[in-house]
Amino acid sequence: MAINPVSFMPTQSQVNEIKLTTPTTSYEAQQSFANTLKDAIASVNNQQVASDAMTEKLIKGEDVDLHEVMIAAQKASVSLNATMEVRNKAVEAYQEIMRMTI
Repeated sequence: MAINPVSFMPTQSQVNEIKLTTPTTSYEAQQSFANTLKDAIASVNNQQVASDAMTEKLIKGEDVDLHEVMIAAQKASVSLNATMEVRNKAVEAYQEIMRMTI
């Protein structure tokens, strides 16, 4: 059974929605990217804070399950590692652009 590549195409309403939400100017694109990046970093920070709070509760002997603490710690760790990899790739891309000759 072959996969029809057309089935993965967005519908016309989805295309119209994308056109309505995409930035039209360079400034809007920069602001959109900055907001997306800020939200992603805030999410990583929130996961780190939640993990720390759960760890403190466990240390103090409060009512928290060990497996929940470990899951929160792993989620925070994975999200931080993913963020670091994205940052590394962005720095590599910047360095590659700077090495280009005009």
